[in-house]
Amino acid sequence: MGEVVNLNRVRKAKAREAAAGEAAANRAKHGRTRAERERDAEAEARRRALLDGARLEGDAVDPPDRSGR
Repeated sequence: MGEVVNLNRVRKAKAREAAAGEAAANRAKHGRTRAERERDAEAEARRRALLDGARLEGDAVDPPDRSGR
């Protein structure tokens, strides 16, 4: 005689496996590695440093409020 199987557990386990597979595909499709994030952060820091170095002495950090207040 065969083993008794709880069909709800089998159904839920199958759904979990499908969800895990879909999550892995989404991570591969949309996710970025730590190295990619760090490389982008370093590039942004270099860009900001270059722009700050080209700033004139009298330039304000934020543009003046033009709303008239």
